[in-house]
Amino acid sequence: MSRIVKGPSGKPLALSSAGWKHSAAVRWLLLLLFVLLFYMSISPRLVPETYDLTLNAKSDKDIKAPKQLQDEKATFEAQEAAAEKIGPVYPIVALHNELLVDELFARIDQLNQEDQVTFNEKVDIFKGDIPMRVEKYVTDFVASNKGSQSYSDDLLAEMKRVVTAQSYLVPEETFYKLPKLTSDQLSAMKTVTRDIVRKLTKEPITEAETARTKVAELVNASTLPTKTERETVQELARLTIFPNKFYDKQATDEAKEQARKDAPPVVIKQGDVIVKSGQVITQDIYDQLVALEMLKERKTYWPQVGVLLFCLLFTLALYGYGELTASSAAQKRTNAQWLMLLIVFALNLLFMHLAALAHSEQWPYVGLLAPVALGSMLVTLLIDMHLGMVSALLFSLLASIVLNVEQKQVFDFHYGFVTAVVSFTAVLAIYRASQRSSILKAGIMVSLFGSIAVLALMLVDQEPDKTQIVQSIGFIFSSGLLTAVLVIGLMPFFELTFGILSALKLVELSNPNHPLLRKLLTETPGTYHHSLMVGNLSEAAAEAVGANGLLCRVGSFYHDVGKTKRPLYFIENQNGGENPHDKLEPKVSASIIIAHARDGADMLKAYKLPKQIRDIAEQHHGTTFLKYFFHKVVKQAEAQGVECAYSEDDFRYPGPKAQSKEAAIVGIADCVEAAVRSLNHPTVAQIEGIIGKIIKDRLDDHQYNECDLTLRELDKIAETLKETVIGMFHSRIEYPDDKEMKKLKEKQS
Repeated sequence: MSRIVKGPSGKPLALSSAGWKHSAAVRWLLLLLFVLLFYMSISPRLVPETYDLTLNAKSDKDIKAPKQLQDEKATFEAQEAAAEKIGPVYPIVALHNELLVDELFARIDQLNQEDQVTFNEKVDIFKGDIPMRVEKYVTDFVASNKGSQSYSDDLLAEMKRVVTAQSYLVPEETFYKLPKLTSDQLSAMKTVTRDIVRKLTKEPITEAETARTKVAELVNASTLPTKTERETVQELARLTIFPNKFYDKQATDEAKEQARKDAPPVVIKQGDVIVKSGQVITQDIYDQLVALEMLKERKTYWPQVGVLLFCLLFTLALYGYGELTASSAAQKRTNAQWLMLLIVFALNLLFMHLAALAHSEQWPYVGLLAPVALGSMLVTLLIDMHLGMVSALLFSLLASIVLNVEQKQVFDFHYGFVTAVVSFTAVLAIYRASQRSSILKAGIMVSLFGSIAVLALMLVDQEPDKTQIVQSIGFIFSSGLLTAVLVIGLMPFFELTFGILSALKLVELSNPNHPLLRKLLTETPGTYHHSLMVGNLSEAAAEAVGANGLLCRVGSFYHDVGKTKRPLYFIENQNGGENPHDKLEPKVSASIIIAHARDGADMLKAYKLPKQIRDIAEQHHGTTFLKYFFHKVVKQAEAQGVECAYSEDDFRYPGPKAQSKEAAIVGIADCVEAAVRSLNHPTVAQIEGIIGKIIKDRLDDHQYNECDLTLRELDKIAETLKETVIGMFHSRIEYPDDKEMKKLKEKQS
């Protein structure tokens, strides 16, 4: 049955006229406020403040950097300074000069053994062949290493140039000594020459002459016996000693370039004063302000447009998902819920900004202290889990922007990830909470899972700092506990301000020690027991059709509290004693019975119970008809031979009819429990018939016209009530098989 609200003329009123809670204009205003809230929250991070400044003018205030920015000029200067510190690179080239020594001595020995060649011819050959072989050795070395990774082409060219420039000119008389040397002498001389060359070329040599001056001393210290041998070794050693350390332009350029890359960039940190009050705006400062987009004359509105689009997407996601999940429950969300959601978002964003303000170099992770799970937990407790989930997602995105102090990117993945973990943990840990202590447990869960998330992120770092790990985990753990404390403190505010009847509040109201329930138990024990039974029936029926089962159960506990004013006028409290209605006029009796609904609502209001509970007490009978007393007054009139002075309307409850599923379900369960209790040995067929008749009578009497119950849901309610009643009254119910067994036993006896 769809709810129809009618005006004085009997025509349905538009939904927009049903008060501000359903006003379309108010709904649009709230959505606009959501957009403004998101814009005010993230625009300081994404849209820089602009100033009216000109070149060579003085600034009238201190100007701080709105975000972190690299100082390009200072960075370039630092890079060049680092490059200047890099001197020329002189790599050492291993020429293996001892191999050249071996080659020269082998050639000398070979030529000396040629008998056909005369002495003078040998001298002439040595004069041309030995210098040529030295030159060829260098040329071959360059050719064999060209294009290799060991030496660059520039280095090889420089080496050949330097070696050629510092080549040694052997005295002419040395060539006249060579043909006279025997193989044995050459062998001993080669050994000495190799040792000397190897020893001297182990050290870096830039000037060959310096190394060559040491040859004579080393030769004289050798075991060579003759002067000719020593003089010849000196000259050949000097000939084969080259420079081995050369300037490498390419390596030098690469080293300078690497120094430029390694030089840390000069960063203007967020909050750094880039212009002091009274300071002249130089070209460099002006360029910095342009780079930071802080000059009004260079102002662009694209960042504002981008932020506005972000805000619209956030709002559409929140509203669209909220309405989608509400329509699936056949219940639209009211403006009161959206206003409450707006306040929750504002509070959560406020705490984020406070944490961001506390950021400093000493406390770089203080943003983790923000109780970001607060909003998701409040939304789940006050509205439902669906909005809690989408709120958790939005809070993750917002936190990654608001807490992104360094602003290297639009979103800070670290804060976004941690916020997502703690927010979804909060929703899953709290959505079935049944007592206040559950909030503290949820806060501890938030602390634990948040700590795991932070630890994971810190360990991913290649070189995690132990101090930073401890600091981060300490902040996030404290955040979970702070979240629990804030939720416990804020819940009563929302419950009282918006009339929210949360699951936690309902569980508190179900406590038997509540003054009204104590009054019901002590003064009307029969009604108290009846209320408990109705609570069990209505809760099962409500859960079967997706209504609030907990509200039905608690509402059932209080629905007949008005009977405490005149307890003996209700049959469940008479305990088989005298019925006072036997001595009263039917109209008076009906008035007493009818009054208990209004009396109960007044008592509940006096005790400041939530409106939903009062509505159940006032509406559970709707405008139903008291047939018994009406028939009694009709019979009295017939017996007296007069026309009855009353109509059916005089014996109806004043209503209103049930305005919610919960009130209608409690009303059905109330009648079913009373009817079944009146039977001595109810059968399954009787129970099924009674439930069907009660629902049909109320349906025919139009008692469900103003609530959202459908015929399909009424069938589910009937089936659920039947199963629950059979379970509750199992020992008293006679099944058909039981009757047959009794008859069989009677026949046998």
